[in-house]
Amino acid sequence: MTTTVGNPGSTTTEYKRSASHFTDRITADGREGWPAEAGRYRLVVSRACPWANRSLIVRRLLGLEDAISLAVTDPLQDERSWRFTLDPDGRDPVLGIAFLAEAYQAREPGYDGGISVPAIVDVPSGKVVTNDYQRITLDLATEWTALHREGAPDLYPEPLRDEIDTVMEDVYRNLNNGVYLAGFAKSQRAYERACRNLFACWDRLSERLADRRYLVGESITEADVRLFTTLVRFDAVYHGHFKCNRNKLSEDPVLWAYARDLFQTPGFGDTIDFDHIKRHYYQVHTDVNPTQIVPLGPDLSAWLTPHHRAELGGRPFGDGTPPGPVPVDEEVPPQGRAVRD
Repeated sequence: MTTTVGNPGSTTTEYKRSASHFTDRITADGREGWPAEAGRYRLVVSRACPWANRSLIVRRLLGLEDAISLAVTDPLQDERSWRFTLDPDGRDPVLGIAFLAEAYQAREPGYDGGISVPAIVDVPSGKVVTNDYQRITLDLATEWTALHREGAPDLYPEPLRDEIDTVMEDVYRNLNNGVYLAGFAKSQRAYERACRNLFACWDRLSERLADRRYLVGESITEADVRLFTTLVRFDAVYHGHFKCNRNKLSEDPVLWAYARDLFQTPGFGDTIDFDHIKRHYYQVHTDVNPTQIVPLGPDLSAWLTPHHRAELGGRPFGDGTPPGPVPVDEEVPPQGRAVRD
């Protein structure tokens, strides 16, 4: 098996995340040429990737499974990046391609930049529409409302957007991206700066959530989705693999209870595949982990222990309802789930 280095193209002491290359928006009115239509688009994700995990959670919470089909890549990449080796014959059954790069090149012939997930692909043309992970979930929440399930929550309520945006910016800069700034740093100074900023943000969040169930308002919002996808990976990969080791998530009573609360909420934990997460980080990032040895821990059964966060009040889905069962063909395999002893 050939794997790629996980710090793509970084030769500087401080890791720089590349901007999304394809940023077209799929909207209710189709003003950019891509109207929100049931059955037209395919969401391509890796269950290992926190940025892609956001779109999986939001798609499920909003009940868009029938409107937007799902393609799941192998958690291990080769020199051509994300591949569909989990599917029969190594090809996505809808798009007919072996590598996500083919959809990028269909959109821009000769494209030789980064290939990232999540990506939304136009099925009729086979062209990638967007890989703008910061915008995809917001548009699913606000531009796809005609196709939301009955009882879908409002994940980006207009009266709270300024506060949500402020919280999300802090979380993105210091935590979502901060774990990568620490893990891919190539100097002690860059690593220490990233790690200090990360845990300063961590402490702010822990204090904020000490007496409130969710980050903004009384219900789950986009801000909670974005924080969760980093927290759920923290002890499994970021604490050890990325050296973000001031403390574990499980050692912070507030954030650990908050994360378990969300994990046990339909739409969150049922999208998590710890097997994919661990194998991707430890086997693909060969610059960080040259041996590619995947650790046995941590104990995943603790994710299912009582959290007592409901005592703080709040309504997870606001005036809405929980999503239904996970479609059978989208269930996480047993080896990737948290299970009780």
